[in-house]
Amino acid sequence: MYQVNFSDQAMRELAKLPTLEQMEVVEAFTALTPELLLSGHSDLGKVKRGGLTYHRLRVGEFRIYFEADEKSLLAHYVLHRHTFADFAFRSHLPFAEDEARIEQEGGFWKYLDDKKS
Repeated sequence: MYQVNFSDQAMRELAKLPTLEQMEVVEAFTALTPELLLSGHSDLGKVKRGGLTYHRLRVGEFRIYFEADEKSLLAHYVLHRHTFADFAFRSHLPFAEDEARIEQEGGFWKYLDDKKS
């Protein structure tokens, strides 16, 4: 069993969620085992960014980007899927927490949808 920690960004994003969604995300994250990380489970992946390797866990509409060692997990980011922030993180584009907050509100995708009309 891992010791689980959350960064300030991850805690801010979790705090925005309804209680049941918070519980779902935290439960899925805390249920991770070394065997699951090694198994290549479909909800798990890896992203290399800035010289670090982050694991990615998909939980419903969210993605948790975290680091793992033998004893602990550190959730760096909790991002809503289909946002520019999530895309930028996975695609090695510049990523800032301010941009992440703007995109959590759907501004990027709303802009693209408006252009299609």
